[in-house]
Amino acid sequence: MADPSLTADQVLDCTGMACPLPVVKTSQAIKKIEPGQVLELLATDPGVEPDMKAWSGRTGNELLNIAREGDVFHVLIRRVK
Repeated sequence: MADPSLTADQVLDCTGMACPLPVVKTSQAIKKIEPGQVLELLATDPGVEPDMKAWSGRTGNELLNIAREGDVFHVLIRRVK
């Protein structure tokens, strides 16, 4: 279950997409929000968890939470810079 205190400023729906599309689309979407805002990525690809951990480490954005509800992963990322 996602942390109810965290609300996303923007939701990016990548359900049904396979790697690397969720990462590519997250990279594009994070640039469109302000630093400090939160992006929620919705994805069904099980590779999204290790991919987003690696991506956030590389880019310096803050991975806040990864929760799975059924087949859908809810990934919360805060734009740092």
